Amino acid sequence: MRDGVEITSRKSGDFDWLGIAGEVDMHASPQVRKALLDALQPKSALLVDLSAVRYMDSSGVACLVEAFQTARKQGSRFALVAVAQPVLNVLRLARLDKVFTLYASLDEALAGGG
Repeated sequence: MRDGVEITSRKSGDFDWLGIAGEVDMHASPQVRKALLDALQPKSALLVDLSAVRYMDSSGVACLVEAFQTARKQGSRFALVAVAQPVLNVLRLARLDKVFTLYASLDEALAGGG
């Protein structure tokens, strides 16, 4: 786990999946930002699994917001999956839980069309 964060990705027919684990802070956020933006493809869906994120600061939240805005501009779908409680608390505090599409599980996301 480099910089306190580990990122894995997987491609499927209908969506791309990005899993983030560890702590997303100002040291790890450049790596997370690059992974998010690299994973975004026009007219596709990106599901970001945050179930293993133990901590996220404002720089991590900014990465998610930038990826969300980029996805909207290119006509892609962007959703957060299985958001860990510490991250969900931060998103709620910033009222971003009302902005992002949130799914409790990957199965729910797939049923919801990514």
